[in-house]
Amino acid sequence: MSHSLAPELLRRPVRMLVVGCGGNGSAITAGLPYLHQAMLVHGHRGGLDVTLMDGDVVSATNCVRQPFSHAEIGHYKAVILVSRVNLFWGLNWHAVPEHFCTGTNVDRVDILIGCVDSRVARRIIAEKVTGRRSSVSYWLDLGNHSTGGQFVLGQPWNWQNKRSAARLRTVAELFPELIEPMLDNDGQPSCSAAEALERQLY
Repeated sequence: MSHSLAPELLRRPVRMLVVGCGGNGSAITAGLPYLHQAMLVHGHRGGLDVTLMDGDVVSATNCVRQPFSHAEIGHYKAVILVSRVNLFWGLNWHAVPEHFCTGTNVDRVDILIGCVDSRVARRIIAEKVTGRRSSVSYWLDLGNHSTGGQFVLGQPWNWQNKRSAARLRTVAELFPELIEPMLDNDGQPSCSAAEALERQLY
C-alpha cells in the first residue's frame, strides 16, 4: 500500500512536537537536525520547526543512562537539549518545560513524537491528537521496557486524516493495551540507577 504526504508538509516548515526528553526522547532529538539538514538540501521550504516538551528536571539517576551531566542536575531536560541543538546547529528550536496534559495545545503541530513512559501519558496524547478538533498529521510513538518495545507511526483519525482504508493506524488502535492506565505500575520513576537499568534495556 502506497502512502503520500499531505501537500502542505512539502511547502512549509514541518511543525514537530517531541513529548518526553528522557532516554528515547533525547536520542531521537539528537537525530532530528540531520533530518532537518537533509530536507533543506533536497529543496524543502524550511525543514523542521521542532519543540521539545518535558516538565522533568535532570536527576542523578538520569546521568547514568541519559545524556545529561551532574552539572545539569536540577535543570529542565527540554531546555538543556534544545540549548545544545540550537548552539551546535545554529537553529531556533523551542523548549516547553511542562508536562503534556489535557490542556496542552496541539493546534499548530503536524507531527507529534511521543516518548513517554506511562500508559496514562500515552492515553492523553491519543485523546489530544484524535477527533474533529485536531489537525495533527502523524503521531509517532516510541516506547521500551525490559523485554521489548514499539516504534509505531500512525495517522490519528481527525480533521486532517479522514476515515479510509489507507490511513495508517496509530499505536492506540493497533495496541490498545498500551493506553490502558490500569496496566501501569505506580507511574513513578525508579529511585536508583541500578533498578532503572534492570527495568529497561538501553
